[in-house]
Amino acid sequence: MPVRTSSKIQSAGLLLFRRRDKHVQVLLGHPGGPFWSRKDQGAWTIPKGLIAPGESPRSTAQREFAEETGHCPAGQAIPLGSAKQPGGKVVQVWAIQDDWDPAHLQSNTFEMEWPPRSGRRQSFPEIDRASWFSVAEARLKILKGQAVFLDRLLATLGRAENS
Repeated sequence: MPVRTSSKIQSAGLLLFRRRDKHVQVLLGHPGGPFWSRKDQGAWTIPKGLIAPGESPRSTAQREFAEETGHCPAGQAIPLGSAKQPGGKVVQVWAIQDDWDPAHLQSNTFEMEWPPRSGRRQSFPEIDRASWFSVAEARLKILKGQAVFLDRLLATLGRAENS
């Protein structure tokens, strides 16, 4: 059963970032499965998942990132806060600076009936691909409700560089 706050489902995730030629890039994942297969712009996501009972949001973010990518990033986690998504879910995100090669993606899978009403169950990866994007590119690719975390990352990095 997922954690609920004020009857809202909560998720937690990690936003990996790196610097290339003084520019920030972020890692986003493309959701797997037939619904997302032909969607690109506005479909990519921060790797995240539901907070289990008794699990801290930070632990959830780390666990979900590892499950969805096969990578366990090390480094200081920078809190980017939470944001209510258009569907009502509340997502908490941390950023970690890490340089990981998405060619090594190893996502866990989920099952669903596909095609609909066929009685057949098929397995699909939670994330079918991952990629690094400049922040400008990421704004076009990321799910609408998660774009706020890009702004918060840039604001946080700007404060750190100016202190």
